[in-house]
Amino acid sequence: MTTRATPYDILFEPVRIGPVTARNRFYQVPHCNGMGYQRPRAEAAMRGMKAEGGWAVVCNQETEIHPTSDLSPFAEGRLWDDRDIPGLRLMTDAIHAHGSLAGIELAHNGSHAPNLLSRAPALAPSDSIVDAGFAPQARAMDKEDIRNLRRWHRDAARRAMKAGFDIIYVYAGHHMTIPHHFLLPQHNDRMDEYGGSLENRVRLTRELLEDTLEIAEGKCGVAFRFAIDEMQGTDGMQAEEEGRGVVELLAELPDLWDVNVADWPNDSQTTRFQPEDGYQTKYLEAVKQITSKPVVGVGRFTSPDMMASLVRKGVLDMIGAARPSISDPFLPKKIEEGRIDQIRECIGCNICVSADSQGVPIRCTQNPTMGEEWRRGWHPETIGAKGREEAALVVGSGPAGLECAMQLARRGYHVTLAEAGKELGGRVRREAGLNGLAAWGRVMDYRLGDLQQRGNVDIFTDSPLGRDEVLELGVPNVFLATGARWRRDGQGRTARFGIEIADETMVMTPDDVMDGIRPGPGPLVIYDDDHGYLAGVLATQLADQGCEVTFVTTANMVSPFTELTLEQGRVQKSLLERGVTILTAQAVAGVETSVCRLACVYTGQTSEIDCGTALLVTRRDRVTSLYDELRGHPDLSHVELIGDAAAPGLIADAVYSGHRAARNFERPAEEVEQEYFRREITAIEG
Repeated sequence: MTTRATPYDILFEPVRIGPVTARNRFYQVPHCNGMGYQRPRAEAAMRGMKAEGGWAVVCNQETEIHPTSDLSPFAEGRLWDDRDIPGLRLMTDAIHAHGSLAGIELAHNGSHAPNLLSRAPALAPSDSIVDAGFAPQARAMDKEDIRNLRRWHRDAARRAMKAGFDIIYVYAGHHMTIPHHFLLPQHNDRMDEYGGSLENRVRLTRELLEDTLEIAEGKCGVAFRFAIDEMQGTDGMQAEEEGRGVVELLAELPDLWDVNVADWPNDSQTTRFQPEDGYQTKYLEAVKQITSKPVVGVGRFTSPDMMASLVRKGVLDMIGAARPSISDPFLPKKIEEGRIDQIRECIGCNICVSADSQGVPIRCTQNPTMGEEWRRGWHPETIGAKGREEAALVVGSGPAGLECAMQLARRGYHVTLAEAGKELGGRVRREAGLNGLAAWGRVMDYRLGDLQQRGNVDIFTDSPLGRDEVLELGVPNVFLATGARWRRDGQGRTARFGIEIADETMVMTPDDVMDGIRPGPGPLVIYDDDHGYLAGVLATQLADQGCEVTFVTTANMVSPFTELTLEQGRVQKSLLERGVTILTAQAVAGVETSVCRLACVYTGQTSEIDCGTALLVTRRDRVTSLYDELRGHPDLSHVELIGDAAAPGLIADAVYSGHRAARNFERPAEEVEQEYFRREITAIEG
């Protein structure tokens, strides 16, 4: 039997990485997941799922090599001593079970590690401030400290081999590690052989690579993760200048070059500010001209055509991914099997990052099973068959409704999906029409594409359903994804009972803007008491449309949630560049015909600003009237609220809610309650 050649065959060629061989060119680069040493079984299952999905190399995350690199309270990898080996062995076993290579990113985070748990002194090339939180300053490392660091790294490499890893990293990136700090003049003002010239600043990295190669003894590959450009122009390392110089000095030393940009908000830019997939390619194009070793790069790759093109052009040897591998762990297998249309494309929202930023297990807008592989036993591609029931009705086609309908159909139920409006998609369609959020439409596109190909799904638009219409359909199982609407009275986290609004005052909500309603004449005041992403998006859009915008928020910065998604600096900068006036720590106390009355959240001191229209972004009300009418009806077996109608949240929360409802349908209630999810309990040593 002859296999037909495809444009993507080149992506499935093996790649030699020193003494080991990857079975294809798909490489899950190291990324955090909020599990780490605290939840080793969950991490193992998640990484194992990537291997099952076809990623030839699956790496863990930055792995602390010593108590002087303590990232607590965040649960990263940990390899302080031999007691950490068994937890990591769970991961390598899970990866090897599917024929993939396991990589470990050894890290000493230097002045990026506050050592809040260990209370060890923070180390750095030069005296400096610790990056994370308020902690004692980092002290300059002396020669003994450098010798100790090298010893700790060698010991960790030995332990990594005992744990079964095939690739061991030296990590100099993201402004997060001692090797990277030594490379950068803004961190390193030493006057000895480890400072000054580029050759001197590279010295520690060279020594760590040589040490790791010696420990590996030709049994493990040694990778070097390097941020070739800081994206600071002449104020930082540039790919065409010192970045290239580092590659030239170390060209043939590591077995693999993993090249990206610094710092993390640049490496993991959202589509809101960097819509182009493969956006990092221009920074690393020259690397393969310098080294004969394989090169892996990232850039939120979602297009198989782009991936294959980069390999053919000699830009990359391996396609690196963090976020696309989270959105779809089976991306490689789907390309290999010609199921391109079934890929869950990453939307670049950084909800995955936000979970790690909060120290909780990873989650994903597109992939609701991410982080649930072990604790709930969820698989991204399979779901249990239906029970005794035959049919289900889903009311509402927003993210929760679409996900619920799709998963119920996959289980084998006949699904009727009813949408009151003219178009499907709910809040996803509406928000994807706002500035910078177009990629979010992939949430809708993926699910509609699946549903429209299924013979057991009927989809109706322009179909508002009341109690009688639902009962007339005769479907006994009803899932209500009826959503939520933004309040118009200013009630929110600050004004629990709303604010004073004078008659004939033009007050708008985000729903009005997404419905196409324009603000009236005069200054526009956007009041953000929600603190999420939406008020900032609306401010950008309306400023671009010519509105004179004043952004008022009860927070101390614009859109504080976006700190968790690595966007906050760009959000605030974008508003300032558009001439938006920003007033922080101010609550809107009242809206009158031409002014907004403000009150300082700390002192209560009042002031007034001109206001032609007030756009209030405060709180949402759940739309539950249909649920209230149907709940407990004798002709219905199952009535359930899902998504924003159950609890307004992120799009990721809505997708998760719809998915969980579909999985739990027909499970006994006591079973669902008792097995909410499995926990990993810390063992007490005797």
